[in-house]
Amino acid sequence: MKKHNNLAEISIQTDDFSLADEVALLEQDNLTDGAVVTFTGRVRNHNNGNAVTALTLEHYPGMTEKSLANIIKQAKERWHIGRVKVIHRIGELSIGDQIVFVGVTSKHRQDAFAANEFIMDYLKVSAPFWKKEKITNAGKISENWLAAKDSDNDKAKRWS
Repeated sequence: MKKHNNLAEISIQTDDFSLADEVALLEQDNLTDGAVVTFTGRVRNHNNGNAVTALTLEHYPGMTEKSLANIIKQAKERWHIGRVKVIHRIGELSIGDQIVFVGVTSKHRQDAFAANEFIMDYLKVSAPFWKKEKITNAGKISENWLAAKDSDNDKAKRWS
């Protein structure tokens, strides 16, 4: 599902994405902005001392897109940025799979870096995504729902 919002695009999807293609789309016919800053998050093989074997992500359709649009709106109010693209995958993902992409363009790098970090920090704690890890610990397989980390909440609060 994609939503275009004043040079912003939001996509919640099961399919993988191409980092090169997403950067090319941010740059295409964009002669105004000299900076392109991207962040890509991937599924890692460990968390909290446990071996992670898979990650399942769920979301609340409609509410998720609205939440992300609001985060982008706040970023546009704080910094002089051009295009914004946020992709977040849902479904079961394997180790090394891409989860999230945030791309921001701006005339200057400082605004692009700050806005990208802001969007990612707020996405982690404000967007209605739920994560369930499949882990192995001492040979035992289990699944755990994850809550937002205190460190993620602290990072988001510093923007207040």
